[in-house]
Amino acid sequence: MLARLREHVVSFTLIKFAKISIDDRKILMKQHEIPDLRLDAIDWQILGLLQGDARMSNVELAKEVGLSPSPCLNRVRALEEARYISRYVTLLDALRLGLKVSVFIQVTLERQIEPALDTFEKAIRGRPEVMECYLMTGDADYLLRVVVPDIQVLEDFILNFLSRVPGVGNIKSSFALKQVKYQTALPLPIGAGGPAGGRARSGRKRQARNR
Repeated sequence: MLARLREHVVSFTLIKFAKISIDDRKILMKQHEIPDLRLDAIDWQILGLLQGDARMSNVELAKEVGLSPSPCLNRVRALEEARYISRYVTLLDALRLGLKVSVFIQVTLERQIEPALDTFEKAIRGRPEVMECYLMTGDADYLLRVVVPDIQVLEDFILNFLSRVPGVGNIKSSFALKQVKYQTALPLPIGAGGPAGGRARSGRKRQARNR
């Protein structure tokens, strides 16, 4: 296992996403009491701008999308209630914090049964160094992205935690040598505000829509 830790391999894994039908989505939204909100161009601009700068004031946001502050605030609240906006966070610089080692770990379980999956996922959710965890198709059952200060901490994570999680059969690590691209902004339709879709221009004709 220590030999694997010292291998510098860049690996790429395809993730297969399940498609949910429109009818199933509506049922799911109704079950969780999520308002069914139809987005227009201004809504997309608001989403784009906010995911580029969540600290943007409502007054500035309203100016960018061509609304008065009150209708703009109503739209933001509606987007929050409909869960298009899940939360607001502050992104920290990992290198400035001393988190210099980024590694992708493939985990294969001994048996692909529901109790084993639940046990593994519960254990992983409690580990702050695990930034992302996906249930995968392909050879490995899970793909983790882990960020730690150094190799010694990573070794401790793998040997004293990950390998001891009940049901874990195989662990394979691939170190990230260089971060070519990293972004938190999701790709939005062309014309939406913010980095993903081109920043909206202020001074456009004002539009109003009250909810």
